[in-house]
Amino acid sequence: MTSFRGTYTVLITPFTADGLHVDVPALKRLVNWQIEQGIHGLIPLGSTGEFLSMTPDERQLVIETCIQTANKRVPVLIGTGAEWTDDCVRLSKEAQSMGADGVMIIPPYYSCPTEDELFTHYRKVGEAIDIPIMLYNNPATANVDLTPSIVARLSQIDNCSYIKESTLEVTRVRDIIDLCGDRMTVFAGILGYESFWLGAQGWVAVCSNLIPAMSAQLFELVADQKDMDKALALYKKMLPIVRWVGGHRYVAASKDALGMMGLPVGTPRPPRLPLPAADAAELRHELNKLGLLNSIA
Repeated sequence: MTSFRGTYTVLITPFTADGLHVDVPALKRLVNWQIEQGIHGLIPLGSTGEFLSMTPDERQLVIETCIQTANKRVPVLIGTGAEWTDDCVRLSKEAQSMGADGVMIIPPYYSCPTEDELFTHYRKVGEAIDIPIMLYNNPATANVDLTPSIVARLSQIDNCSYIKESTLEVTRVRDIIDLCGDRMTVFAGILGYESFWLGAQGWVAVCSNLIPAMSAQLFELVADQKDMDKALALYKKMLPIVRWVGGHRYVAASKDALGMMGLPVGTPRPPRLPLPAADAAELRHELNKLGLLNSIA
């Protein structure tokens, strides 16, 4: 199986100005720019990619565009989370058939499954595909918490071998590694810098939509060079952007910022709204301080 490591961007999905279509040229441009900037991997159709606001045909278009444009230069994992297990199986098989290197799967987010139901859900997906599964723990949105003990059980499924851990409890990285050993590789979902020092081997980042080079370098400084001083200095430099794309505005802020940087990607689909004008002005100010305005050629 492919081994995943580093900073992976959970990609926004560019839409046309009227919001009616996926903007394929903008998506190709975004993928190429991310790879040229040194990002280690890409994850389309996650939460930041507005996966719940797209038609099946649009999903396929995004998958095809990202995989073909990346052209094996970096791994591409596809978000295939769904409420119904059969849908999750179908979407995961589709991703594999289209050339995905792996899938990222959030738990069913409405039915609030029990531990046994979660195990059955992921086991059925694992039996249906041959590529790695990245669990996605985000209890704030999924209404399900994949605790370290549950993750340890899920790690017994052969290809459930990665997790995106998106809580603010950084000690979970320690506990997952302790319980799972080499059966589970941890990617941070929020606390990238902090999680690296506890053994996380990756970061599924929102901020890297805007600052891919710095986001990739942060991982390399910690994981490969063990340079705490340089890593901390870089992290502090990145923090304003990390904070801007945190919380509820993560999609809107990412899309507004990319437009300010020279890559128009449309606005979020309803019910999400673009940033209020005052917020957009503040975001522009932060981008300007980092020299990022109109920086995407």
